[in-house]
Amino acid sequence: MAIDTKHDQLQGLRIDRSARNEGGEASPWARRYIIAGISAVVLLSLAALAYRFFYGDVAEVEVARTTVESSGGSSAGTVLAATGYIVAHHKIEANSKVTGRVAWIGVEKGDKVKEGQVLVRLEDQEFRAQYDQARGAAESARAQLEQLQHGSRPEEIQQTEHNLNEARATAANDKTTLDRTRNLVAGGVLSQQALDDAAAKYESSQQRVNSLQQSYQLSKLGPRAEEIARAQGALTQAEGQAAYAKSQLDATVIRAPINGTILDRSVEKGELLTGQFASAARPVFSLANLNDLQVELDIAQDDFARLGPKQKGEVTVDAFPDRKYQGEIAEISPEANRQKATVQVKVQVLNPDGYLRPEMNSTVKFLADEPKAQGASAGPAGVFVPSPALREHEGKKIVFLAFNGKAMQREVRVRAQRSGGVLVEGLNGGEDVITTAPQTLKDGDKIKIKGQS
Repeated sequence: MAIDTKHDQLQGLRIDRSARNEGGEASPWARRYIIAGISAVVLLSLAALAYRFFYGDVAEVEVARTTVESSGGSSAGTVLAATGYIVAHHKIEANSKVTGRVAWIGVEKGDKVKEGQVLVRLEDQEFRAQYDQARGAAESARAQLEQLQHGSRPEEIQQTEHNLNEARATAANDKTTLDRTRNLVAGGVLSQQALDDAAAKYESSQQRVNSLQQSYQLSKLGPRAEEIARAQGALTQAEGQAAYAKSQLDATVIRAPINGTILDRSVEKGELLTGQFASAARPVFSLANLNDLQVELDIAQDDFARLGPKQKGEVTVDAFPDRKYQGEIAEISPEANRQKATVQVKVQVLNPDGYLRPEMNSTVKFLADEPKAQGASAGPAGVFVPSPALREHEGKKIVFLAFNGKAMQREVRVRAQRSGGVLVEGLNGGEDVITTAPQTLKDGDKIKIKGQS
């Protein structure tokens, strides 16, 4: 049973040959499919050969439309466009001149301040005590000098003279006593000791008279010039110390040096500030006049020759592209940057407003200086052509126009440089100039515009 079952299964796997015609040939439908496939392959091959034959040498190009620029407009054309950053013409970072602790802060970031306005106060007790001490020393030195300059008072001279007269009278009395004692000793009434005592007393009185005589003369002459000079020097030194102490005290009050806006404030109440000459000193605040703004640009050396002093420009910022500002070149660096191959140029913003902020991205379009002659009628100044379209041929400037599937060579004359191109004569405007094409392109060559069927 098992063998017969397997035989029946094998018989079921055999291919039914009844679909074939007699003689073992394929059906008509199969032949039709095969012939159709072969025909399609042949037609595609013939189409490819025909495309290569007719279009194999056609150059694919890119074009741009030329535009007419009129000299009768209100503004000149753009010579060059450059990007940079808005900067404050004068930005000030103020430090503390003395070391002290912040006692009071009167401004915040963004506040507008006036010149001389108090911004920060430091604790000043120690500085005030030092100033009082120095001022007292100066006043004492001044009094000493005035005393020497005025000399002795009349009352002092009179007192000295009175003391001298008294000493002279005492000396005369002692002289009389000495003479009497000498006679009594000679008569044997008094001893020799009494004579010696009387002589010593008289000599002492005489010395006192001489001393008071010199004091009296000095009181009338006054102090010496050297003493006055020494007192003058002591006063100058004391006044200098007082002035220094006063400047230290004044430095505890930090004021705005100019009218402007606070850009940054880096201190808080209670912080200890170090003097500006210390290694750890840091700015207390920075401020700038936001009505005096410039655009800082790095101009490539290849484009630098297009610009000149006081050249006008149109300033825009990325944040407010619809707002336009007038600009003028205010500063050109006297040296170039070797690493970047650029020259730094600063453009003064002539009409700044509250929208502009330092460090904003900015674009300046420098305008060509082409004043219109008096009485001249407005006319076409030229046709703008992108730089890639301009070529050199036998020492002449040419462009290729795309017309009816062919490249047409046209000679032009350059009138002025523009941002991204040139202003030329020799075209009418509205032509399609070829900007990207093989270098071997010639007049009359067939072309195909990229992106067009």
